[in-house]
Amino acid sequence: MADFTFLENPLSKKWVILAPRRAKRPNVAAGTEPVCPFCVGREKNEQELYRVGGEDTDDNWKIRVLRNKFPFAAIHEIIIHSPDHHKNFGDLSTEQTELIIQTYRQRYNLHKDKGQVYIFHNHGEGGGESLPHPHTQLTVIPKEVKMDIPRLDPSATSNFALKPLDLQNTANHNNQKIGLSEYQTVQTNDFYLFCPQTSQWPDEVWVAPKKRGRLFGEITDAEITDLVFILSRLIQIMDLRHGHEFPYNFYIYPGGDWYLRLIPRVKMLGGFEIGTGVFVNTQNPNETISFIAEHFKNPNIEKIKREQQADYEKKI
Repeated sequence: MADFTFLENPLSKKWVILAPRRAKRPNVAAGTEPVCPFCVGREKNEQELYRVGGEDTDDNWKIRVLRNKFPFAAIHEIIIHSPDHHKNFGDLSTEQTELIIQTYRQRYNLHKDKGQVYIFHNHGEGGGESLPHPHTQLTVIPKEVKMDIPRLDPSATSNFALKPLDLQNTANHNNQKIGLSEYQTVQTNDFYLFCPQTSQWPDEVWVAPKKRGRLFGEITDAEITDLVFILSRLIQIMDLRHGHEFPYNFYIYPGGDWYLRLIPRVKMLGGFEIGTGVFVNTQNPNETISFIAEHFKNPNIEKIKREQQADYEKKI
């Protein structure tokens, strides 16, 4: 049997991927974690697709990209964030995190004409991470497979005058349209951070570039620098809220008008949500963006993060 098969439900028109071989992959949650295949010293065990730093198969690398040994698509890659088994976004240096996002861009542009390039990161057992060495996955899904991923409202462009965040007024907005112009936002030089009223998960955050209507592969070096700060700061802020090493996912929208969506996995889906596809969000999105705004430029947050990291490393 093939490693994977794409199947469309003839009634719902929704797609599933049948990939029984993935049940055999190592899984720390199931107690089947091997000696880490991503750590320094094992470079000759698997053929590299791409690397940053070092030469050939030596151990002087900064980023490595490998084929996923348990794929669910013809192109399914593993992007290893660094040689450090324990440090991830929020802990790694700015320079290292920039290399990660630059590698996302390089791999996206390499594969963008082959299908839908979906980049996603799982962190923690609750986020579906099977091996704990920090890594991101990239898959290329055939164009005919319809993925149910929410899109930004195409009418919401940078020409809209966005509402500034008013920390004194966090009342719910009645307008449910997914558009940047409808929400309170936190802004940087190149990005908007916002929490849609239609958020499905508590504390989920969307990060959208101010320069709209582009593929992720068109991200500039300056935008990467800005995104690195945003992503690291969001992880630090959510660490304060949910505890160090909280589980989360993020993905990068694969089509035009890209965005990054960060989802803390602080709740478990119930039977209603699984059965109906209708999510019950128990967190007011306005409170989430207010909390983010309160801490986003806090100069002490990195010190707090370092203290959390030190406490965590003592335990491990």
